[in-house]
Amino acid sequence: MKAQPHIAVIGAGAFGGWTALHLRQRGARVTLIDAWGAGNPRSSSGGETRVMRGTYGPDQPYTEMAGRALQLWAKYERKWKRKFLHRCGVLWMASGCDDAFERGSVEMLRATGIKYQELSSAEMRKQWPQINFQGIEWSIFEPECGYLDARASCAAVVEVFVAAGGEYKQGKVSLTGLATPLPRGLVLLDQQSPRLKADLYVFACGPWMGTMFSVLRKLIRSTKQDVFFFGPPMPGAVYYTDAHLPVWADRQGKFRYGIPGTDRRGFKIADDTRGPDFDPTKGERRVDPEMLKEIREYVAFRFPALKDAPLVETRVCQYEQTPDSHFIVDRLPANENVWLLGGGSGHGFKHGPAIGEMMADLILKDREPQAIWRLARFTQHSPQSRVGDPYLNLK
Repeated sequence: MKAQPHIAVIGAGAFGGWTALHLRQRGARVTLIDAWGAGNPRSSSGGETRVMRGTYGPDQPYTEMAGRALQLWAKYERKWKRKFLHRCGVLWMASGCDDAFERGSVEMLRATGIKYQELSSAEMRKQWPQINFQGIEWSIFEPECGYLDARASCAAVVEVFVAAGGEYKQGKVSLTGLATPLPRGLVLLDQQSPRLKADLYVFACGPWMGTMFSVLRKLIRSTKQDVFFFGPPMPGAVYYTDAHLPVWADRQGKFRYGIPGTDRRGFKIADDTRGPDFDPTKGERRVDPEMLKEIREYVAFRFPALKDAPLVETRVCQYEQTPDSHFIVDRLPANENVWLLGGGSGHGFKHGPAIGEMMADLILKDREPQAIWRLARFTQHSPQSRVGDPYLNLK
């Protein structure tokens, strides 16, 4: 690798933006490209908020990565004098009969050093009387986690990247010839300079990855995910805001999660079940009426005072889902100077700073990614080729 290689990063979301910034900070010449802009409404990094948590179950790399990401979010908040992480805590509700996931998470949290508490049902009821804890026997509470500003942080990363000497282009890359070596570079559509030649290319295109490379066609699936925001029961009510409630996750029956209201958004709630296939470019972003009915019934049960709360906003986003819910971090088999970075599967956003740091190491120090993220795991006899764990996905 050259002393100052030219690296093109395609996609300015959580994975691509942070990768471009870390590469630039280490001296690489970097061009960052995005079709619609960082955190745009079509992207998986768009929208107002994302969950920041370390609870991931046993035997996985994400709790450790979340611990590193927490450090980096705090570092850049101090450096940039901006706030992105709102530490209202994360509450993971557990039943007594099916809590292997939570028990395994406790071990991983302890090993990583992410602060947590184990709370009894009595302790939960005392601290959060707004919640009906029927069926919940204990919980994991992560007091230093919470939620992240999604769109705002993506924009900030690009802003800092450009200020550090990086080049940012808003434009679309032609898909022709991507699966083969690129001696003449990328073709950029609707650009004054229609061709971009670099030493290495990183594709971090979120839900579009499965349509760009044949090797990913069956490995990254874009799914429609409906998100709902409800208004508080009365003006000025604060008991359902982040001042009085944590982010929460509840896997009793269907797996649902939520983020308390803020001064910018209502009470956020979503069902984490993977939805139908969705075209991130042309898809109409209308929520399913049946899903809204189910969500209303759940809200009335778990948050009784919100039974008749008005729906104030909806959003349709998407997961770029892999078969096992793990990321894809690997070189393109037919082209050693192309890296594939994707498969966030709904849980990738929080890891952005750590992913960028890792990618800078992989690229500039010519290292190999972990086996759990490599394409080889999807071969027929690979033990990693299994159905995805839905509890990885919490957005």
